[in-house]
Amino acid sequence: MRKFSAVVFLIVLAMVSCARKSTPAKSHSGMDVLTFMSYNVHHCNPPSKPGVIDVDAVVNVIKREHPDVVALQEIDVNTGRSGKINQAALLSEKTGYHSFHFSKSIDHDGGDYGIMILSKYPLSDAETHKLPTDPATGGEPRVLSLATVTLPGGKKIRIASTHLDFHGKTNSKLQMTEVNRILADEKLPVIIGGDFNATEKSATIQLLDQAFTRTCKNCAFTIAEGKEKQAIDFIAYKPGSAFSVLLHRVVDEDYASDHRPVQAVLKINF
Repeated sequence: MRKFSAVVFLIVLAMVSCARKSTPAKSHSGMDVLTFMSYNVHHCNPPSKPGVIDVDAVVNVIKREHPDVVALQEIDVNTGRSGKINQAALLSEKTGYHSFHFSKSIDHDGGDYGIMILSKYPLSDAETHKLPTDPATGGEPRVLSLATVTLPGGKKIRIASTHLDFHGKTNSKLQMTEVNRILADEKLPVIIGGDFNATEKSATIQLLDQAFTRTCKNCAFTIAEGKEKQAIDFIAYKPGSAFSVLLHRVVDEDYASDHRPVQAVLKINF
């Protein structure tokens, strides 16, 4: 009986070990699977600590979740409010993700403010595209950041990061229309992540859905303002046949930023 119990114990131990390896926080890296994160990091300022810059808090989230590629928004480079540090370079250095592409949106406080793509794997053909803003809204200029990631085994995917403007009723629609135009002729499969500053039922997200397949429907909230909770951060891809969604989740993380990270595990079908 003791021998049987020992065997059962070893089997259960092996099952528990396997279960731990398959938890969402672990990487699903490989030639046929890619884990993608989109994260608005609030210029690395934890909302509970006004004026404090905590790059390590964002680094810890990324290292814990272990995505392969990250689309990041609200990045400060050499701004006064962030102590003249280069957040893009620091995030790359501290995470150990040595490939990154920063795209400037605006001048801010003596430095640059924008978005970036951060990757475990090599990036190439990096571009920054300006997006239109309706002057009547007083909105901020925004951009689309693009790069090609080369995965182990040689497969290539076009990666996009964006942060649409929330001012007025026209800017996010104008900008999403331009994003779709820029990416219309891409020959490679595309994954886009960003803070779209628009909810699922909005005209902006309807435009996104016309060109892309989102990794979630009836998505969990990504930002809470008072009692209002909304999903405005999304991941999407095209063509629809290029990927299958194995997992979509909003990471339960509220310290590092006012946005929660969004993460998707995608099976590569090409």
